[in-house]
Amino acid sequence: KLPSLALQPVITAELIQGRAHLKCSYSPPEPPVQYRVLWSRLSNPGKREQVHHESTPRAFSLVEMDGANLRLGDTVFCTVTAFRRGTPEQHSLPEDSKGFYAGIKFLPESLEIAEDGKEHVLTVLSTVPFACPGQDDSCKITLQLSTEDLGKNSQAPGPPDIALSACQVDLLQEPCSGSGCAAATVTVTAVTDFAQDGNRVSRISAEPVVPRDVLWRAYTPRDVKVTVRDLPTGNCYSFTDPHIITFDGWRYDNYKIGTFLLCRSKSRPFEVHVRQWDCGGHRSAAACNCGIAAQ
Repeated sequence: KLPSLALQPVITAELIQGRAHLKCSYSPPEPPVQYRVLWSRLSNPGKREQVHHESTPRAFSLVEMDGANLRLGDTVFCTVTAFRRGTPEQHSLPEDSKGFYAGIKFLPESLEIAEDGKEHVLTVLSTVPFACPGQDDSCKITLQLSTEDLGKNSQAPGPPDIALSACQVDLLQEPCSGSGCAAATVTVTAVTDFAQDGNRVSRISAEPVVPRDVLWRAYTPRDVKVTVRDLPTGNCYSFTDPHIITFDGWRYDNYKIGTFLLCRSKSRPFEVHVRQWDCGGHRSAAACNCGIAAQ
C-alpha cells in the first residue's frame, strides 16, 4: 500500500453550461498518481448509496445534479484513493470528504429564543447554483416562508409563537464560494403573548415559488425548529377608585378626574391612556376608570 497521502477531498458546487454540478477536489501528491473517486449519497441515516465512480489522472472529479442519481436534499460524499499507474494494487488508504448538503438550508439549523423582544438573524443559504435561462442579469429563486406552532407535549397546537420580518425572501444567484451560491437573511422574534403557556416549539418552512429550473420543482427545503422559552410577564393594575399597582409593586391612589397616561414603554411605540370620571357619593370624592385607549 502507498502511505497516507493527505488528499483532503472537498466538495464544492458550480454551474457548468447551465447545469448544476458537484466538484470533488483533492491535493495531488508528488509524484503524480491516478485517482479512483467514488461518489455516494446518504440514503438512510448511517447508510450510503453509490451513485458514480471513475478513475482519473485529474485532481478533481465532476458529477451532475441530474435529479435522478443526485437530487436536491441529498447529503453527498466523495471518497478518493490514489494509486500508481500500472500498479493499481498499490494504493493509498481511501479518504472521505465531509458530507455536502445539496440544497437550501437555514443557519443556524435550529433556534432557542426567549419572549424578550430580541431579533434573531436566520440565514437562508443555497449550497448549489440554479439556472435561469434567458435571465442571467437577475437570476433568483423566491422562497415563501411560513410558521407553524407544534404545541407543547400533549397540548394542541395554537397560533405561531414566532414572528418573521418577511413572508418571502429572494435568493439572488452569485458565483459559488465556500459559503454557498446564494444567501438571504430574515429575522425571527418570539411573540410576547402575556400567557404562561410554557416553552413551545414552532417551525419555519420554506417553499420555492414556481422555479424555472426543473431540478428545483419537486424540492422542499428542511424546516427549522424554533423553541420559544416562556418568560414571566410583568403586570400593572388600576382598579376601583382607582388604586394603582405598578409593574414593580408600588401602590398608590389617584382620585382625580381626567385623562392620564397610565403606562409608556421606553423601548417600543406602546402606551396606555386611562380616563377617570367622578363616581363618588355625597360624603367623599372618588374617581373610577371609565375608558381606556392603547397604542
